[in-house]
Amino acid sequence: MAEKSDNTLVGGHIVGDDIPKDGTGVLKLDPWLEPFKDALKRRYSKAQEWIKKIDETEGGLDKFSKGTEKFGIQALKDGTIVYREWAPNAIQASLIGDFNHWDRASHKMKKNEFGVFEITIPPTADGKPLIPHNSKIKISFELPTGEWVDRLPAWIKYVTQDLSVSPAYDARFWNPPAAERYAFKHPRPKRPASLRIYEAHVGISSPELRVTTYKEFTQNMLPRIKGLGYNAIQLMAIMEHAYYASFGYQVNNFFAASSRYGEPEDLKELVDTAHSLGLVVLLDVVHSHASKNVLDGLNEFDGTDHQYFHEGGRGRHDLWDSRLFNYGHHEVMRFLLSNLRFWMDEYQFDGFRFDGVTSMLYLHHGIGTGFSGGYHEYFGADVDEEALVYLMLANEMLHSLYPEVITVAEDVSGMPALCLPLSLGGVGFDYRLAMAIPDMWIKILKEKKDEDWDIGNICWTLTNRRHGEKTIAYAESHDQALVGDKTLMMHLCDAELYTNMSVLAPLTPVIDRGMALHKMIRLLTHGLGGEGWLNFEGNEFGHPEWLDFPREGNQNSFWYARRQLNLTEDHLLRYQFLNNFDRSMNLCEEKYGWLHAPQAYISLKHEGDKVIVFERAGVVFVFNFHPTQSFTDYRIGVEVPGTYRIVLDTDTKEHGGFSRLDSETRFFTEPLEWNGRKNCTHVYIPCRTAFVLALESTLS
Repeated sequence: MAEKSDNTLVGGHIVGDDIPKDGTGVLKLDPWLEPFKDALKRRYSKAQEWIKKIDETEGGLDKFSKGTEKFGIQALKDGTIVYREWAPNAIQASLIGDFNHWDRASHKMKKNEFGVFEITIPPTADGKPLIPHNSKIKISFELPTGEWVDRLPAWIKYVTQDLSVSPAYDARFWNPPAAERYAFKHPRPKRPASLRIYEAHVGISSPELRVTTYKEFTQNMLPRIKGLGYNAIQLMAIMEHAYYASFGYQVNNFFAASSRYGEPEDLKELVDTAHSLGLVVLLDVVHSHASKNVLDGLNEFDGTDHQYFHEGGRGRHDLWDSRLFNYGHHEVMRFLLSNLRFWMDEYQFDGFRFDGVTSMLYLHHGIGTGFSGGYHEYFGADVDEEALVYLMLANEMLHSLYPEVITVAEDVSGMPALCLPLSLGGVGFDYRLAMAIPDMWIKILKEKKDEDWDIGNICWTLTNRRHGEKTIAYAESHDQALVGDKTLMMHLCDAELYTNMSVLAPLTPVIDRGMALHKMIRLLTHGLGGEGWLNFEGNEFGHPEWLDFPREGNQNSFWYARRQLNLTEDHLLRYQFLNNFDRSMNLCEEKYGWLHAPQAYISLKHEGDKVIVFERAGVVFVFNFHPTQSFTDYRIGVEVPGTYRIVLDTDTKEHGGFSRLDSETRFFTEPLEWNGRKNCTHVYIPCRTAFVLALESTLS
């Protein structure tokens, strides 16, 4: 399968027939991996063994990953219900619920030799399912101890919570009549060449002190995201999680879309409406761990601690207080691969951001471990090859069945070949997140005076990525917005965000600096840092509050569990200017496409002047980070001769600046080599300002 994968691309170029078929193709991109070719071969071989085994025993990955057609509750067209559940340790099982008055003796299930319980329930006399739509159900197991325990079906697609009764979730049989099922109307958009991702959480997407709904997100947020120039949405906290304050990262029901925000059909409408606007939608998928909940999760599902998870310490994450999957188990592989298929097919998602990949890749889960970048760290005994092979199969399955799919890895370690296809010995992701970049910016703002910024180190961090593997850059994400941390704008302006953001008040030095650097940091990261861009909801305009979900420690308050998106619509506040700049930046990238262009050529990194100049996609980026000094007639190198104009400027009035640059100015090149470029021109660069130049011929 891997040898003819649709995903066999390196740096956008099809690889030739001379690539080895043993997982060492990556050596052609990175010869420094030569000492580790045995590990590469072993990983590739393990993935091929899995594929062969699945082909022989299950009829292939396509069929194997359609577990939802075999397991869970199936409602057939004639009203018959078939229910199957894997629970090898259980002795007996019964399906119980409102429909049979919770009577264990009423609907007993049969167990086969593989530990799978099954029951077929005939329809009522008038041909309707015996279990009513949206009614409560559970599966009840007799354990070898003689004890009976009740569980929520592992493949359940809808669960609800009534906190006035219990924090535990109730499983519901979701089987709406045909007239109430959402029918998708719009095809999936093509995969964008330049990925500009808006990371969002449905529940916080309103200024109001409550949980926002899918329908409200569809109506209010989708047009906003589209209007800001993004072409992708990454939805957080969709997979059902019992604890709202976990930010969606403690999943208890893997096939259930969170009912906090509405019904499953409402989420389908959200995705379909996004598609109608040309937006692709990525799901933040959590396969790195699971909630330790027993009553409404997978933990101790069949009475053991090692059904879906590793037993003992290996099956527990010490920091996250959660359970860790046994990726080497056949049924766990089926469950997780089928979970990905389900979100793609049932809800028409366009791909995934895989959470916690570093925790999956290593037996130490990244706890207490710093990654120096030495290759021995990626190929030693610390690597969890079962989890690695699961990720290989997941990516192979997704890219084979959905050629336009997008997969993103959240990995802080820098694992080589993570974003190369399986056919080359890679793990198969399309992108990795550039997690070192936000850390760098926060460190600079915390520890350095503006005049002490190390321009060379900033450029090195922004461009330090693996050749042929795509990266999504971001200046900050949800991590920096959470309580206990600070966003860029909070670091820059702190308390003055609450008092001095009115246009009626004088522009203070703190706000002036904060707004200027907020725009410049984001543009520099956008232009230099990767092949994709990500922004977390609200950060585009410097949202003034951190995020803190209702919990016991804050008296269950929603005050910080919201995004005050209304701030950008108040024309007496300066947030509108940052919002405007974010739109201008994204639309400029949409026109010139620097994210999918080859990496930038940096012609100038001047430590004294604090000036950076680079070219990418035929446009010239100019930054002056100097806090006080502006430069007139500053000579910069330009590769392509011609007449240039300003196409993006952080300093316009619309962007909250001083309009020190004239947008009508024409910059003529002269054929004088400068800073390694064939031509040069002269520019005026005001302090704390950045602008982008493009050939005049592109402006029409």
